[in-house]
Amino acid sequence: MTYHHLMLFLHVVGVVVWVGGMAFAYLCLRPAASALPPAQRLPLWAAVFARFFPLVWISVALIGVSGLGMLLEVGFAGAPRAWHVMMVTGAVMIVVFVSLWVDPWRTLRGAVAREDWAAGAVALNRIRQRVGFNLVLGMVTIAIATLGLGL
Repeated sequence: MTYHHLMLFLHVVGVVVWVGGMAFAYLCLRPAASALPPAQRLPLWAAVFARFFPLVWISVALIGVSGLGMLLEVGFAGAPRAWHVMMVTGAVMIVVFVSLWVDPWRTLRGAVAREDWAAGAVALNRIRQRVGFNLVLGMVTIAIATLGLGL
């Protein structure tokens, strides 16, 4: 095992947890949970996010540290163009996640604690929109990393 292999492994693990978790939440859990009344659906989502979001923070750290490690290994100028694009898309994803963490996630937790289902639904919808955006951007980033798009 080389340093590069270790960094690549950590990078892929972070991506799998973050993008895979978003895919599961958006494409599987969301449609299934939509059948529940707000008094059940919103606490469910709050519990799911309470477990998933700490994993996202760990994933962000893994992706950032391993990506930087691989970049330093080859040098900024020696890195493939796709790596530079991935840094930009990854940075956008992190900003979107932080914005989700700062506002709608805190609003959802407070609304669930107060049993304010209307406010909780608004916050959940804002989370859904940002997760949907990040899921698409994450898939685009994976495509850039793997499909040799000539970048």
